[in-house]
Amino acid sequence: MTAPQIPRGSAPVGFLTELPQIEAAAVCFLRLWCENPQTQAQAIEDLTELLGPTHGPVAIDSLQQMCDLFSRFARRPVMRHHSGCSCLGADEACFANMVAEATAGHREDAMLFAMLIVRADFAPALAGLAEQFGLALTVLNRSKATRPSEATPVNVTVH
Repeated sequence: MTAPQIPRGSAPVGFLTELPQIEAAAVCFLRLWCENPQTQAQAIEDLTELLGPTHGPVAIDSLQQMCDLFSRFARRPVMRHHSGCSCLGADEACFANMVAEATAGHREDAMLFAMLIVRADFAPALAGLAEQFGLALTVLNRSKATRPSEATPVNVTVH
């Protein structure tokens, strides 16, 4: 008897707690956005509250557009873990790395990660949205110094 196959892209490769704050937040918000309408509303509320009226709408719009690209032009279904899971899946790690590289201004590296997720002709758009999203999330680093409990992404639990 063989072991059950884990869907490609969902295999755990680490834990959210091992990621820098912006990358962990990006994954948490991706999960919330894609899980169901209630968690999507929670993501909108949290992004607005945590990032404020300037950066919140940018993050929301960027995340929405990235998820639209995933649903329409992904090379295969993008796999995610449940919003309360502390594991980091392979596709989520790719997403986190893309956001990190784009935010750091490493566009070619961000494009490489984007091409693992969507068709090559949509990778520039995805990398650009990842940069917008990541730059909006950098407000979390500034707010952490003044409001540590509010800057932590929601629904991050440890096994």
